[in-house]
Amino acid sequence: MSGAILRTRPNTISSPMKNHTHSAALDRSAVFEPAHPVRFAAARKSTWVSILINLALSILQVTAGFFGKSQSLMADGLHSFADLLSDVLVLFANRHGNKHADANHPYGHARIETAASLILGASLAALGVGLLIATGMRLQHPELIHAVHPYTLWVAVIALAAKECMFRYMLAVAQRVRSQMLVANAWHARSDAASSLVVIVGIIGNLMGYTFLDLVAAGVVGVMIAYMGIQFARDALLELVDTGLDEDAVRAIRNTLKAVPGVMGLHELRTRKMADNALVDAHIIVDPRISVSEGHYIAEAARSAVLKHHHVMDVMVHIDPEDDMQTKPNARLPQRHLLLAHLYKRLGYELSASTTIVLHYLDGKVEADLLLDADLVPTNLREQCATITMDDPYFRRLTLYRGVAPN
Repeated sequence: MSGAILRTRPNTISSPMKNHTHSAALDRSAVFEPAHPVRFAAARKSTWVSILINLALSILQVTAGFFGKSQSLMADGLHSFADLLSDVLVLFANRHGNKHADANHPYGHARIETAASLILGASLAALGVGLLIATGMRLQHPELIHAVHPYTLWVAVIALAAKECMFRYMLAVAQRVRSQMLVANAWHARSDAASSLVVIVGIIGNLMGYTFLDLVAAGVVGVMIAYMGIQFARDALLELVDTGLDEDAVRAIRNTLKAVPGVMGLHELRTRKMADNALVDAHIIVDPRISVSEGHYIAEAARSAVLKHHHVMDVMVHIDPEDDMQTKPNARLPQRHLLLAHLYKRLGYELSASTTIVLHYLDGKVEADLLLDADLVPTNLREQCATITMDDPYFRRLTLYRGVAPN
């Protein structure tokens, strides 16, 4: 008989592969310990740098814009203040998103970062729309537009340089620790730099006599803020509704699973994002006559391969002895004790207790391997089995093996 003998369990097994770090994490004390200490420390440091810079810039820009009569500089100052608030939100999400898994959050708290990105994006969109509306209302009264003071130009240049440097610093940190939330915050800083550039152009135009250009620049800043906010909110929302990974990433994971020894096929590969990681579910097909333990071993090997070669948090592997997307369903078949009762009824007697019976649920029928003690084989049992499988509603094949059943 090919493969090892299965004593009491069917070959079709569902093996949900666990994230083995979770069980230990559930028992941790209430003292905060980040799940990813390096990422947590880097995010906290870069965010505090951003808070200090945005605090200084918002005070400088709003004050200079108010006394220098520059609406665009004031708008950019409000943008910097919004960045300050978003940085505080990032600090909150970084701390709570790095908590270990617990009983209420078995997959961890990573999506707190996603929720923070959604709130940040919605806030930016609202701020941008508000600035755009305010600018439009002011443009309807050109008599109220004034020439700006020249020093506002230098303040705008300082703000541009500070924001561009902050963008490059934060993006480098985000890429090093692979944090989606920090990448979003870094590009937010780049949008600030772009808005400061628009402010510079508007102030220069105002100083050259085109006073309305300062308000136009303020409106453009509003559009840029709203656009970036919509982008962040959209990406976060897609993750929260369990959008899968892109086609290239799914293809790479599929190839990794197929390359595992013992995997004969693959179907129902599903993915979804979890902050900077992903969760993967897959059905792999193995030889239907191997033991349950060997099937579990192959599942573990498949899980380990995906975790090793891809940025994945956890993998759930379901083992199939056949492609159940193409074959007849087995769920309607009776369970083991009912099948044996049916078999013994048709035989007219029960087999000895030393008989090992292995059941294979395949393509809507059952194939049974009967391993009997050589001295206790009933007369004409082979002929009886052949007769049963000719018209039996459950059994397709009954194969006899003589020998001592293994312990």
